[in-house]
Amino acid sequence: MPDGVLRIGNASGFYGDRFSALREQLYDGELHILTGDYLAELTMLILGRDRLKDPALGYARTFPRQLEECLGVALERGVKIVTNAGGLNPAGLAAALRTLAERLGLAVRVGHVEGDDLRERAAELGFGEPLTANAYLGAWGIADCLRAGADVVVTGRVTDASLVVGPAAAHFGWDRQDWDALAGATVAGHVLECGTQATGGNFAFFADLDDPRRPGFPIAEIAADGSSVITKHPGTGGAVTVDTVTAQLLYEIAEPAYPGPDVTTRFDTIQLEDAGPDRVRIHGVTGVAPPERLKVCLNRLGGFRNSTTFVLCGLDVQRKADLVRTQLEDALGADGLTWTLARTDRADADTEETASALLHATIKDTDPKRVKAFSRSAIELALASYPGFHVTAPPGDGTPFGVYSAAYVDRAEVRQLAVLPDGTRIEVEEPPVTTAGPVQPLAGNDPVPFGGHEPTRRGPLGRIAGARSGDKGGDANLGVWVRSEPAYRWLFHHLTMDRLKELLPECAELTVQRHALPNLRAVNFVIRGLLGDGVASSTRFDPQAKALGEWLRARVVEVPEVLW
Repeated sequence: MPDGVLRIGNASGFYGDRFSALREQLYDGELHILTGDYLAELTMLILGRDRLKDPALGYARTFPRQLEECLGVALERGVKIVTNAGGLNPAGLAAALRTLAERLGLAVRVGHVEGDDLRERAAELGFGEPLTANAYLGAWGIADCLRAGADVVVTGRVTDASLVVGPAAAHFGWDRQDWDALAGATVAGHVLECGTQATGGNFAFFADLDDPRRPGFPIAEIAADGSSVITKHPGTGGAVTVDTVTAQLLYEIAEPAYPGPDVTTRFDTIQLEDAGPDRVRIHGVTGVAPPERLKVCLNRLGGFRNSTTFVLCGLDVQRKADLVRTQLEDALGADGLTWTLARTDRADADTEETASALLHATIKDTDPKRVKAFSRSAIELALASYPGFHVTAPPGDGTPFGVYSAAYVDRAEVRQLAVLPDGTRIEVEEPPVTTAGPVQPLAGNDPVPFGGHEPTRRGPLGRIAGARSGDKGGDANLGVWVRSEPAYRWLFHHLTMDRLKELLPECAELTVQRHALPNLRAVNFVIRGLLGDGVASSTRFDPQAKALGEWLRARVVEVPEVLW
């Protein structure tokens, strides 16, 4: 293990990630800290529904079972564990872990962080009556627990990167105004937070990897100045390269000034360099004071939804779709129904499946009886609609859906508490300085255009560009990067907001913003409203925009021949 660094591993990128990862990270090599990220906007909704059934729930129930396999190993090796698996009930998970340790005969010091849950004060704060209302807390509660000797720290809704920033701040003794160091650790945390997405998972150029089948989970070796090296345990699958790290850096971000509760990190200052096999160094990151207000994740129960997919085979696909749509709307009314016709059919196809198109129908309504009636009305058409009528699967009775929104709250309204292993409750200090208004990107970084009269060749954009996309509530982000400076000069001037709308017509009527990240040879798009009220409510074919980047990469464009 390199001297003078804090070696932090990740073992989870979402609630449902590889169950064995915690054990693998502990057994496969040396670490100081092991983190697990379990929370997302959708996860908070899931946990909120759990809490409705049983107020003692509200945390990631898989985590204690994962820890049962290897808590003793973590203690033996001196590895501290930091996780946001506490969700809506960090105190409940902390208590469950103490019970687990007692049953295993282990002396474990557990601390937790609370104060993010604002649901009881939602109406007072102007949020109405949501199912969940959680402020995004930062790293200092985690740091307080670790400094008090905690072996395990459990949090609720802290920012994903805080799971890395907190241990680094505690270990190196950073001040609350060490903006550059905090920003550097935030970038390392952003790389680690989605697990194997940093080591070849969901990677645009996966075919270039020697072994993409089972990527190892990532590790950050953080130095005292906040710089880091991203790596993984030797012998594990996947790869750590400048490209895999770049892909993860572009995931679920917006403007280059990345706001967090402890620091605003300037993603337009990140520098990456190859530091050897499966080692990428991140340095040069700068930060400024964080925003005045904290972001709040709100989830509400929006009603009920149901869906089915009609298979339309052979001739007259559009007329068949029109017929069944008219029939179902006659039976139910058109309110709340959405339709998507996927023309997956081919003419003169040699298999029935490739001769078929798919008509997706979804209903959303506050009346569960109408949503349940959708199933009966759809199936009653089985002998009374278009020729060849069938569905991919019978619809059910309907399920509840949630609506996500973001809000903001004055920091003074949020009381973050670190509950130390001995039960002492201390209020976490706020940053002494905050920033009012947006932080402007660096100026003067626009590259000169690439040539202008070179011969071009038509082909998929993805032959020269990688992409990574995802959801931010009802918005989608789409980051695109290339591997050389000449290619970036072409990309910057070719892939404008208007050009993106031409290539992705689903975005044509939406507000699109573009942010340049020349240090990463990348441009990042934010597509406002593509996902409606968030993943739990969206009726879009790809409700989290996970494949939006791959759709863009498949579009055919004219590219200078020299760049192929």
